[in-house]
Amino acid sequence: MSETDLPIDEQPDAEVDEAFERLVDEGHERLRRPLRELVATGLLGGIDVGVGILAYLVVKHATDSQLLAALAFSVGFVALLLAHSELFTENFLVPVAAAVAEKGPWLGLVRLWVVTLVTNVIGGSLVIWVILVARPDLHEVARETGEHYAGLGVTPKSFMLAVLGGLVITLMTRAQHSTDSLGVKIVPAVLFSAVLVGAELFHAVLDEIFIVGAAIAGSDITVAQFLQTMLWAALGNLVGGVGFVTMLRLVRSSPKVQKERERTT
Repeated sequence: MSETDLPIDEQPDAEVDEAFERLVDEGHERLRRPLRELVATGLLGGIDVGVGILAYLVVKHATDSQLLAALAFSVGFVALLLAHSELFTENFLVPVAAAVAEKGPWLGLVRLWVVTLVTNVIGGSLVIWVILVARPDLHEVARETGEHYAGLGVTPKSFMLAVLGGLVITLMTRAQHSTDSLGVKIVPAVLFSAVLVGAELFHAVLDEIFIVGAAIAGSDITVAQFLQTMLWAALGNLVGGVGFVTMLRLVRSSPKVQKERERTT
């Protein structure tokens, strides 16, 4: 039976299939990326986020408004999009789709997550150090922001904030891959990143950079506290991004997943 002979409610959605193909193709490229290139794009991703943090701190210092500062922060995610950098939580939907479709190794997925998370935090930490040396007037707002996230601890509340953080960014990735228009892709970059920061959700990269900033500004934050917070946030981000969004997206595209597997074999 051909696809056109199926009942209307069972016919595949051509646009969804096309979007899925884009996910798999890009995911395959990311999973096969050489380590040197992956490290470079991860560091650049952290630097892009750091630029957003600069905008956030300046606006928060000037206005004391979380919502205005969140909108200012979105410049960092626009930079991520335009520069094609890597962000840890943007690597849930795309490479997972490729791995499920057997277009890339699962070990490559783990490598991608670990390297991207670490290099994102390193790149962003370097930027926030430069920011606080260049703008000592931002020390107070940086300290308050970082202490807020460090104080969330390992609790059900912080985990759910991390789940929401992973969910929001993976939905952003999903929205951006539904179109080829760069102008349209910028819209979810602005909106979803503003939700992430405006709602003070827990993000393994962004909030760890804030915590580093607080330590530079004089907060008594230990290395153990930093690592614990990063791993707890990363776990919650994975649950939200992979468990809530990516798996449901793959269920929706299960016929296409099977076709991609058959093509691989």
